[in-house]
Amino acid sequence: MATPDRFSAAAILREGGVFWITGLAESGKTTVANILARQLRQIGIRPVLLDGNVMREALGETRSFDREGRRNMAYTYARFSRMLAGQGQVVICSTISLFHDVQAWNRENIERYYEVFLDVPLEELKKRDSKGVYSTADHKEVVGIGVRPEFPKNPDLRIANFSDTDPESAASRILGECMAGTAR
Repeated sequence: MATPDRFSAAAILREGGVFWITGLAESGKTTVANILARQLRQIGIRPVLLDGNVMREALGETRSFDREGRRNMAYTYARFSRMLAGQGQVVICSTISLFHDVQAWNRENIERYYEVFLDVPLEELKKRDSKGVYSTADHKEVVGIGVRPEFPKNPDLRIANFSDTDPESAASRILGECMAGTAR
């Protein structure tokens, strides 16, 4: 099993690999991923950005949000990320995908895998709710309410993405972990 450390995070920038940014809806995954992509482009790296919602639309899978449908999509994102990373691409995948078996699969099957968990309290997520996810009458398909999340047991980086942390500093922290490893 691959055990990423700061050096392997730096290796992603040199050899390709996957930044897997996960958290509940409204935790800032897409925003942080977009900022990280911009920061990488500023240092001459052209990442491939995979966003769970965009991937669902591109694959025509916009209906199955139950637990099994979500798990299947998480594996699809993981396999797609692995394929691109295997071709030397730096991949940023922003997705809820909170399943321990998917996280374990990623660690075992993606050579340079770096898991970032954006940890935000449910009360804060409900305040943000830009898509109306938490204000719907039917919560049975909402991860964290109707669908039990399996938060990463040992993410490579846990970021409390609220209060004093803004998305820019969250993305900078991810990049900083990589850059710190380049000195080794």
